[in-house]
Amino acid sequence: MGGSEMEDCLFCSIAAGDLQAKIAYRDEYAVAFHDINPRAPVHILIVPVRHIESLLELGAEDAGLLGHLHLVAARLARELGVAERGFRVVINTNREAGQSVPHLHLHLLGGRPMDWPPG
Repeated sequence: MGGSEMEDCLFCSIAAGDLQAKIAYRDEYAVAFHDINPRAPVHILIVPVRHIESLLELGAEDAGLLGHLHLVAARLARELGVAERGFRVVINTNREAGQSVPHLHLHLLGGRPMDWPPG
């Protein structure tokens, strides 16, 4: 990926602190923030600090990072009060699945009943 594409990445800008967001969690590997167009009472996006375009870009060396993102989701579900009733963690990959920002991100959704199958 070229430098200008990463500089134009919305989630990279949020992770770097260049764009304001309502941050729910931050560490050296991940940033989590409230979605500006929430689909549930709790809708948090959890992104790696490092630019990764999608789930398809991950290699075996990224297993720890992917696990960490899920642990952040579980932690936030507890902190935001949706763990007991239930929550959903979703990764959309590519446009047809609903990935609108080309930076890997997990959606943490909770606070309402969820249908199955989704979408």
